[in-house]
Amino acid sequence: MIYVLNIQGEPIMPCSESKCRKLLKNNKAKIFQREPFTIQLLFECESQTQEINLGIDAGSKIIGISATTKTKELFSAEYQLRNDISDLLKTRRDCRRTRRNRLRYRKPRFLNRVKTKHKGWLAPSVENKINNHIKIIQKIHKILPITKIILELANFDIQKLNNPDINKWDYQKGERLGFENVKSYVLYRDNYECQYCKGKSKDNRLEVHHIIQRKDGGSNNQENLMTLCSLHHKEVHEGKIELNVKGMKKKYKDATHMNIMKNFLYQRLIKLYSNIEITYGYITKQTRYNNNLPKEHRIDALCISGNPTAKQLHYWYFMKQVRKQNRQIHKNNILKGGKKKLNQAQYRVFNFRLFDKVKFEGKEYFVFGRRNSGYFDIRKLDGTKVNKGSISYKKLKLIQERKSILIERRMAIPPLP
Repeated sequence: MIYVLNIQGEPIMPCSESKCRKLLKNNKAKIFQREPFTIQLLFECESQTQEINLGIDAGSKIIGISATTKTKELFSAEYQLRNDISDLLKTRRDCRRTRRNRLRYRKPRFLNRVKTKHKGWLAPSVENKINNHIKIIQKIHKILPITKIILELANFDIQKLNNPDINKWDYQKGERLGFENVKSYVLYRDNYECQYCKGKSKDNRLEVHHIIQRKDGGSNNQENLMTLCSLHHKEVHEGKIELNVKGMKKKYKDATHMNIMKNFLYQRLIKLYSNIEITYGYITKQTRYNNNLPKEHRIDALCISGNPTAKQLHYWYFMKQVRKQNRQIHKNNILKGGKKKLNQAQYRVFNFRLFDKVKFEGKEYFVFGRRNSGYFDIRKLDGTKVNKGSISYKKLKLIQERKSILIERRMAIPPLP
């Protein structure tokens, strides 16, 4: 499937590979981009298009994408989102705090410490995911004449996930009913004793511990909290002891993100595109079940597009977003003499950048690591390494320079009958 733009740069219906070769050979077209492979015509032509539905399976980790007509699928992809935003912000905050502690004291100036959040402010991790949903939709609009967007929005009931037997009146009568705050409830639930030593420690000071740390996506929910004495709480954070928390670790970070995203994503998309429809997960599940289709994000997007019986492509694109650069200037450990070692690598090493797409022995890989010795670490996007280990840069052929979105073409496994 070769995607085609007319001479004005507007998308028209795709063409076959053989027709694409003839157009390029006769200098009637030029290559617009490599992945997904797109050409632009150099002559005027009729722009006759068909109805194309774009199905979007919105998600917190992976987005499912499928563009279909009534008879066949034109585009299929899965887009992996970043989930390291909060960790990177914490690292940046710690580095800045360390640098400030080494400076002389400066009196606060007028209004330079006031933090204001505009209306509609979202956490950076959620904001990044919403922006990438919009970004990938705009990217597909540049190569296909989309007539309608169908978006699946999910709404998660956190209390129902935590307690499947909850009744309608129990929503108002939670476990913390009658307690002043979460801490007092957790202490009462744990019988006012350390859950590691069961009250055998001589330290009587009780503290509340996060099973999953806040920086790792943990919350202040009572399911993520437990009572520890001050002595064992300190040893847990120092790594001297390990807690037995089987069955207690419950993460609702992704469900919470989806509950926040659904309204903001739709409101922002409706300002850009007027041809948007909304569907829900139970409709997608029933459509997939009726057509005996496997459970995958791109297959869900195929069902969302409204054409589940369309002929599927024998390949699909795996897309992954990566950070553009490392913002940490210096390494945390300071050398002797107070010298700070730079944390950022060279911009180019033997004319290669990080995440450049290269060809080695007829296969395509990405540069995951560079060394000044000239031996690179190349891998697939799923982390699969080359069996031969580090490869000399002389054996690599640059195919495409790195971008913020890495694209890898994968073959689709046909579903079992």
